Amino acid sequence: MAAVHPAPTTVRPLVSRPVDSAAIDIHQHLWPGELIEALRARREAPRLDGWILVLGGEPPYEVQPADHDPVERRAQDSGRVVLGLSSPLGIEDLPVAEGAPLLDAWHQGVARLAGQFDGWASVSHAEPDLDDLRDRLQAGFVGLQISAVQLATPGTLERTAAILRVCEAAGKPVFVHPGPVAGRAGDGAGAATERLPSWWAAVVDYPSQLQAAWWSWQAVGRQLLPDLRICFAAGAGLGPVHHERFLARGGHPLVSDPGVFVDTSSYSRQGLDSLIRVLGIDPIVIGSDRPYGEAAEPDLGDAAATALRHTNPLRLLEGTRS
Repeated sequence: MAAVHPAPTTVRPLVSRPVDSAAIDIHQHLWPGELIEALRARREAPRLDGWILVLGGEPPYEVQPADHDPVERRAQDSGRVVLGLSSPLGIEDLPVAEGAPLLDAWHQGVARLAGQFDGWASVSHAEPDLDDLRDRLQAGFVGLQISAVQLATPGTLERTAAILRVCEAAGKPVFVHPGPVAGRAGDGAGAATERLPSWWAAVVDYPSQLQAAWWSWQAVGRQLLPDLRICFAAGAGLGPVHHERFLARGGHPLVSDPGVFVDTSSYSRQGLDSLIRVLGIDPIVIGSDRPYGEAAEPDLGDAAATALRHTNPLRLLEGTRS
């Protein structure tokens, strides 16, 4: 586990890393030592009991210490890696007084790891500090990661648009990630009694959240945010594949949008084949979701591999084609 460092008094700039032909993984998770200690200091979910993660809506999870060791992680990836806060933890949804120390710990830890990793910034959903977000983006965070729950309906997206406009104005992208799961067994008074398989949230809840966010964006996103670059994790829950059904129920033909991307996390040949048939290859970027997944290794030839691993993610992050 990384050592905890004193909290800085100002937003620390992230060291710029040269962009070359190396692979870019836009979706990984690693908890800096600052965040680990902050989670262990809590007595309510989300919290760490040693290395046992306790959440409100999911079974306890045994965290592997090596998964959050920066040295171990860099040994696994030679290219550019972008870290994001694990939104299912629900940190962004906590009351401000509870969530602020955890968000500060996340940003401080990622800033300390600059030069080894890039990072997505995060904000409180209850009371977002937009000035702080602007400072984070100016300091070198690649963009904003936001929970798919905040884009669950067109109306929800409209209410979230003020946060997203900060990224749009800064020329930085937004990464839509699955968020926390509603309360289940063990959550306390009123919790449901049914105990679901440990994989249920990842296979059922997360894709459902991402599909809802994808369709909310299709409904109103581009009208609200004409210049925003946005990426949906896990192929937007394969939401684009349902476009045939959208058309059958009165929707419009899919319009190519160079500012909208999906990542590959949890999908390989079958999912990628479906997404490419609908979207083409240009909007698809490699996101491994490490340590919970591995980067897709599609057998599509060198040109496609370069597009997925370098050219496309570079357009997402930097707004450039080269």
